[in-house]
Amino acid sequence: MPGINFNAFGFLQKKLKENNIDSCNVCLAIKEQETPADLMTRSNLSDEDVEAVFVNGEVSSFQARLKDGDRVAFVPPGTPGPYRVLLGIRDSKNRRK
Repeated sequence: MPGINFNAFGFLQKKLKENNIDSCNVCLAIKEQETPADLMTRSNLSDEDVEAVFVNGEVSSFQARLKDGDRVAFVPPGTPGPYRVLLGIRDSKNRRK
């Protein structure tokens, strides 16, 4: 079964820990054609919990198909303005479609 390396940042770590889900440099098995949005659902995270997703170090769509070996990270809302630009987080709400 394919797998990814998963990380969550900020308060997402606490929220996932409350649900007994590891969130720091974890190897997770994924299903064929699974997306970050699917991973959010599986982890009991809502759209309001995750502002952006990084796949292999780049801001990605929530509908991108994950592949074996991908590095995936969830970023919570609240990233300050200048860092948003440096990280490439722009129009994150539109990336969920």
